[in-house]
Amino acid sequence: MAQQKTFARFLIVWFGQLISMIGIGLTAFSLGVYAFETTNTATAVALITLFTFVPNILLRPIGGVLADRYDRRLMMIVGDLGAALGLLFILIMILNNSIELWHIYVGVSISSIFSSLQAPAYRASATDLLDEKDFSKGSGLVQLAESAKFLFSPIIAGILLSITTIEIILVINMMTYIVAILAVFVIRNKLKTARDNEERQPWYYEIVEGWNTIKNNRGVLLLVIIVSIITFYLGFLETLIGPMLLSFTTAKTLGMFQSISAIGMLVSSLLIGMFSMTKRYSFMLVIGLVLAGLAFALLGTSTNIYVLILAGFLFLGSLPFVNTSADVLVRRNIPNEKQGRVWGIIGILSQVGFIIAYSTAGVLADKVFNPMLEEGGALANSIGSFIGVGPGRGIGFLFIIAGLLVVVVAIITSRIQSIKALDEENDLHTAQVSNMIH
Repeated sequence: MAQQKTFARFLIVWFGQLISMIGIGLTAFSLGVYAFETTNTATAVALITLFTFVPNILLRPIGGVLADRYDRRLMMIVGDLGAALGLLFILIMILNNSIELWHIYVGVSISSIFSSLQAPAYRASATDLLDEKDFSKGSGLVQLAESAKFLFSPIIAGILLSITTIEIILVINMMTYIVAILAVFVIRNKLKTARDNEERQPWYYEIVEGWNTIKNNRGVLLLVIIVSIITFYLGFLETLIGPMLLSFTTAKTLGMFQSISAIGMLVSSLLIGMFSMTKRYSFMLVIGLVLAGLAFALLGTSTNIYVLILAGFLFLGSLPFVNTSADVLVRRNIPNEKQGRVWGIIGILSQVGFIIAYSTAGVLADKVFNPMLEEGGALANSIGSFIGVGPGRGIGFLFIIAGLLVVVVAIITSRIQSIKALDEENDLHTAQVSNMIH
């Protein structure tokens, strides 16, 4: 009965976050459309994404320290409330007819800053609320909530924009934050007891301590490096899948591709959430990486939309298995009292790959790969005879290379003993690691 009660408490918090994730997706989609229709430039949309993304990532380690210092329940409430205030600022500017783009940048930056407080506390709270054997179920449900903003939010936002205004959508998103806050309030007890009896160290010292916690566990450190490498390749896919498909099909087809692919993530997340796993996460990690790599490569081999939809479905369907495996292996091998700052540091390290990919993908596609597979290009008569020649085929070739490299990463991962050993860690060993790093 105690275990059921614990999982039920997690479900309450999770449901609140699910609703807020859908709200976040509504606003992200709607503000992007609003900015583009107002300026007719993609730069405005890109800057909104930038200001939404960067503060959250850069400040997340500090949010992790605070999640370990204070009640994680309180940190989640403050984070959601502050994120809602950022949207309120945008709404007030619109209602006063004085809205400018920089107002939107400021508003989403405020929301992003406060989200950096909420995210590590939310991730660490799962350890407080769940038995170890339910970690994989909890991780699957967390990923289900995150996939909801890609699967449901664009569709809902598109409908709302056709029948209502951006102001109403902002109000709806603020209400979703309120739902998330109320869900946390239902958990009456602290999710984490503040370390009142410990001597307080400067916040930057605790960030260093969090890094040392990761560094001193070789398996966790290598796991984080692998995740960073995978996000690098994933960044290429996120940046270039649109230009590749739009080179030979329509925006409507691109939208269909994205929606069906997201269903793959939804289905996998549901399966993981329905069934508990207690061991062999390192094996599931490797299998997930192999499937993701093969599906990634398949995306580059054809212009047949049905082949591409199948590949996209399989690719996003494999990611929850990778994410859940990495999540549980870290969660089981890091002392609970350090998980806030550790998740904060992992959050920024795992995004390094995205930042590098976003910065280089366009140049590699336009200056290197696409020219090689144009008519008369350097690879037109070799690689081009297999995957085709013309617009977007160079991006396809880049996808094939990236996918195969993901498979190579999977093979290397399967041979790393320290990652395999993470499956064998128990509470005693975790205590030993804790003592060692103290």
